[in-house]
This record gives sequence, C-alpha cells and structure tokens, in this order.
Amino acid sequence: MANNKDNRKMTVEEAGRMGGEQTAKTHDKEFYQEIGRKGGEATADSHGREFYEEIGRKGGEATSDSHDREFYQEIGRQGGEARNDSDGRDGKMSREEAGRKGGEARARQRDNS
Repeated sequence: MANNKDNRKMTVEEAGRMGGEQTAKTHDKEFYQEIGRKGGEATADSHGREFYEEIGRKGGEATSDSHDREFYQEIGRQGGEARNDSDGRDGKMSREEAGRKGGEARARQRDNS
C-alpha cells in the first residue's frame, strides 16, 4: 500500500481522492461526458424497465420526504417561466433546455439566499 505525506499507510479514501484529483488534472470535460455516456449505456443494457421505475419511485419518495409544498410550487413556477422563455418553437423546448434553465434558475436562487 502507498504511503501518504506523513509516511503512514494511505486509507482507501485518501487513495481514491488523490487518484480522482490526478485524473481531473489530466482529462477534460469531454472525457467525463464520454465515460458517463458509456456508463449510462452499460446500465441501460443490463437493466430493464422495472429497474428504472424502481429508482424513479425511490428518488421521488426521497425528494418528497425532504421538501415541502413551497419547493414544488417554486420548481413549477421556474419550469413555467423556462417554457415561457423558449424560442417560439410552438411553445415547447427540449428537455435538455428545460433542465438547463431550471438548474440556472435554482443556482441563482441559491446565490441570492
């Protein structure tokens, strides 16, 4: 096992952190997008519809348990604003654009808090 700067054996956590930092120094955004895409495809190939339904249900329950009515009202408002601000393509925008706009609005809200 490798040693850290204090000359003691490194924990798995330390080794993982250091490896992640080194990888981040040597790879760009496209690298991470590509491995994410490949991971998503591999997951889709090895799991069926029931898997995705189950993780969606669990995620929805966890979100519901940790957020109140005002949270849902706010994200609904932000989604409505994002759709209203679309570029005129019959009032609809892509899911990617809606997610991006919602994320940006959420980030602005956090920054103003």
